[in-house]
Order: sequence, then C-alpha cells, then structure tokens
Amino acid sequence: MWVACAGLQSGRPADAQAALLMEEPYGFAGALNPTGHEAIYFSRICAETPVKLRRCGPGEEGAVIARYRDVGGYDWLAVPLLPYLYSVERASDVPIWADRRAVRRMRREYVEAHFYNLPVKPPGSPAPHGNWDELVGSSYDRRIYAFRFHTTAEQDDELISKLSSEPNQTHFSLVRNNCSDFAARIMDFYFPGVFHRRILPDARITTPRQNSWELVRFARKHPEIELSVVEIPRVPGSRRGTRPAMSVAGALLVSGEIAPLAYLSPPLAVADCIDYLVWGRYPLHLKHVPIVKFGELDSPDENALIGSAGEERAGEPSGGEERERGQ
Repeated sequence: MWVACAGLQSGRPADAQAALLMEEPYGFAGALNPTGHEAIYFSRICAETPVKLRRCGPGEEGAVIARYRDVGGYDWLAVPLLPYLYSVERASDVPIWADRRAVRRMRREYVEAHFYNLPVKPPGSPAPHGNWDELVGSSYDRRIYAFRFHTTAEQDDELISKLSSEPNQTHFSLVRNNCSDFAARIMDFYFPGVFHRRILPDARITTPRQNSWELVRFARKHPEIELSVVEIPRVPGSRRGTRPAMSVAGALLVSGEIAPLAYLSPPLAVADCIDYLVWGRYPLHLKHVPIVKFGELDSPDENALIGSAGEERAGEPSGGEERERGQ
C-alpha cells in the first residue's frame, strides 16, 4: 500500500486504526469560510457502494465517510481511502504533480466508474446530481491532518449497523448540520460526551478545528486511545495553496468579514478579536508532526507523533499556529 494510506493504517491486529481528518479550506469558498472540511477514515470499515458499508476483507484499505452538501441527496457517502485522496484505484497511478486538467480527468473517470450506478441522476441527465468531485481527489486541493486513534471490532460493527439502519437523506445546514456536525456525531459514538458545540469561539457552529482540539484534549487524559497525528500534503500542481483551518472567530478575521462588522458595530468587532485571541486559536501544535512524503516506503516515525500523552513539544508556539510548507 502506498505510504499515504499506510500512514493512516495500524499494524495492530486487535485494534483497527481510524482517523479524524481535518482538511484545510481552499478556493473561493475557502476564502469566504476558512474553517475547512472534516471526514473520518476507518481501516476496518469498507464501502461496498458509496452508500452501503461492510466490514473490510483481507488486504482492503478501508474507507473515508463524510457529509457533503448537495451530493445526490444523501446525508453521508463512503469512498475507499486511495480514491478519496487521489481519485485513482491503484497506488502506482498516484501522480507526484497534477494540474487542473489532470485532476478533472481523474475525478471524472472515477465518478463515471463508481457513482453513475446510484439512483441520483436528474431526469434526462447523463451525470449524477451534486458535487461528486468533492468526494474524490481531496489531496489535490487540500492539506490534511489525520488524527489517528484505535477502535475495536465491536465498535465498528455497531457503527456499520447504526448507519445502515438510519435514513441516509441529507438535511445539510452550514450552521447546524454541517460536515463537522456529522463527524462529531460519529466521534461521539466512540467517545461519548466529548464533542459539543461551543459559544466561544464558534458561535455554536461545529468546526473541524474544534473537533480536532476536543479529540487531542481527550487523549491527554486517555492514553489508551493512542492518539497520533500525521500530515498528508497536498499534491503539487498548478493550483492555489490552502490556509489553516480556523475557528469561526478566526474565520471572520482572515476572510475580511470583520470589516463590515466593524463598520456596523465596532464593539462586536473588538469582541471577535478578543474571542479569537483568548479562545479561538485551538492550539493543536502541528508544527512538527510527520509528513507523509511522496515516494517514501515506510510509515512515519511513531516516536515523532503526538502520542498517547498528547503533550506539547518544547519550543512550539503557544498559539499553535501551523507553518505553511512549500508545495
């Protein structure tokens, strides 16, 4: 298995590897709302179809489960790990550089092969309805941080049963039922009571950085989940870079939306700045986490990960700002 996949998987037979994927914002929408996206990877849960889950067989790589807006009317969809990251089914087909045209081609080919058999095409249309390209080739657009933890077979089987028994119909809402709300719901299944909305700094909107911070904080008191973190870099190409995923308070600042707020209500603008500085940075200390580099043959060094104790590293910035690596 290619290293980006091997870096997420566990070598332990008794406990499988899962990972909360915090994905950076990109593009025009990411500039307006730089909170990012969130999904969850399971090494023991596979996608028989994008809307049907099962236990993985020997040698299978697992699947990423996520909620997106306006994708075939479904609440969640599941995609095998390698296509989710790179839009291909064979590790040998993963490019080390890809421009927009190549990315569009790889995404179109995978969608045509795997999503056209779902009953989601509008009448008279040859293509499935919705933003299907968001489900494949995520690493061409975003840098991803994978917060890995262990699960048991019983937990994964219960989750498969739970998701399979519930209606899979979208009720997406950016404020109250977004991708991070779905991730928090799944994570709460494994760690009850850990994930919840926060008034400060997120105005009771669930965000990817908030969920990741909650998981890291929980791991500091519960070393048995063996939390570790790796970075999956964005595939180099002729596309703009991304920015770190932020809280709602931080998003108002970096997106420029603080300017009209300052005009309409200067006290609220000042309050947002204070909110961000005091609560809104969610220090995750990602500066020195291992990078899953292209062409590596081995998984990242486990000793370099944010380990079971979740302790801060000496010399890291207290605010937890991450560096921008050159692509």
